Amino acid sequence: MKTFIALTLAILAGNVFAATEPAQTGVPLDIAKTISITDTSAACGIVPVEVVYEDSHGQRHVATYNVLGNGCGGD
Repeated sequence: MKTFIALTLAILAGNVFAATEPAQTGVPLDIAKTISITDTSAACGIVPVEVVYEDSHGQRHVATYNVLGNGCGGD
């Protein structure tokens, strides 16, 4: 019985976490609320960014993409 409960909770908990989705160029995102975004202010070079957001239906998503960090310090 404990095994059944543990497996059921594990399956249900898996639905709480958002799946990571690679961002697609030219495809608008339904972002109603931004939860978090990777800070790249100290990064130098091309770095990955994750944006966690909720859409207009309350579903949580994670979009990933690469940006050029601002922390390279060159003049």
